Amino acid sequence: MSGELKREGKLTSAIRFTGTGPGARTRDGCSVELYRRVPADDEPEIVAGVVPAGGTVLDLGAGAGRVAHALVALGYVVTAVDNSAEMLAHVRGAETVLADIETLDLGRGFDAVLLASTLINFPEAATRAALLAACRRHVRPGGAVLIQRRSPDTFRTLRPGPAGESAGVRDFIDAVRHEGRLAHITVRSEAADAVWTQSFTCELIDDRQLDEALAEAGLRLDRWLDARRRWALAVPA
Repeated sequence: MSGELKREGKLTSAIRFTGTGPGARTRDGCSVELYRRVPADDEPEIVAGVVPAGGTVLDLGAGAGRVAHALVALGYVVTAVDNSAEMLAHVRGAETVLADIETLDLGRGFDAVLLASTLINFPEAATRAALLAACRRHVRPGGAVLIQRRSPDTFRTLRPGPAGESAGVRDFIDAVRHEGRLAHITVRSEAADAVWTQSFTCELIDDRQLDEALAEAGLRLDRWLDARRRWALAVPA
């Protein structure tokens, strides 16, 4: 899967994304069947580089277990959160919690809180603040919040064209419309037996904006975990 192609969703915001294709779909236009087929990208390696095996991981926006399954296989104790019961029905080997991310309060802390799928690029400041607040509520002292964002260096250069292939699913960016800090994107995913589309909007999040958002949530950036600065490790301030 292309590192820059990340599907969006799993939020309570009034902003809604759309999708087409066979099978059940979440409130945010995500195809359950498509997510069920797509494997993890680099998320398990990112977690493994920070948290020893056996640690506890809170996977926010877990979907059908794309990342949770890989983490369980590596020996982590995973709690998978999503607001789609149809998605969570496919999760195996992890505790599942049906809930919206922004209002989640499990009353316990985790060694790592994972905010992947570029959810931090959601195009609404209040929603981003609520996401980071949920991360802060659930990270234990000494723990880490792992945040994936779209690379600012390539955000403005997104263009239509092939966007990667994984597990027999080929992805194409059919349309991109840039509007200031926003990008309105339509992605088409093709398998041998089905075609899905999803249309969504994401916002450019640069280093300054991320630092400010983390501070407001009671977090601070500890370090970047990759050369492209797509993965941030944040800790309680």
